[in-house]
Amino acid sequence: GFFALMVLTPSLRWLYEGIDFYNALSAGLAVGIMILPIVTSLSEDAMQAVPRSLREAGYALGGTKFYVSVKVVVPAALSGIVAAFLLAIARAVGETMIVALAAGALPVNITQDGLSAVADPTRQVQTMTGYVVQIFLGDAEANSVEYQSSYAVAGVLFLMTLAITWLGTWVTKRFREVYA
Repeated sequence: GFFALMVLTPSLRWLYEGIDFYNALSAGLAVGIMILPIVTSLSEDAMQAVPRSLREAGYALGGTKFYVSVKVVVPAALSGIVAAFLLAIARAVGETMIVALAAGALPVNITQDGLSAVADPTRQVQTMTGYVVQIFLGDAEANSVEYQSSYAVAGVLFLMTLAITWLGTWVTKRFREVYA
């Protein structure tokens, strides 16, 4: 979050005039940078797990390194690559601190601003995790509508993460290639 505020936001303000100091764009870029090592590391592991005999067979048939990588290794490691992406997305959905610092905590009022405000990443937003944190820090009294709605928001986040995890498990099982 600090990186997003001190490096990404000033860079974006230099590129785009009128961008808020707290904005969804810098928070999204910071989360993307955060999950990039997860995707690359797990995808590399999946591609290295492809048996050497498959690569050598591709070379024996006259394939170049690029052709063997694209046509043999990537399809054989597809389940691991997709699982890496889904794991990173699940991690990004649950991320709290980066978006709490970089995106701000101002809820978008759809009735006043219109739907265009929701689609504007240069403005300050309040994320679902930020909303739950705000409610449980004592901004709403117990058993109020806001307090009860925080459980609904947390439930939606849980269901999103669960669905992504199940999808990853299904993709891994469906496209897994077992070599003897």
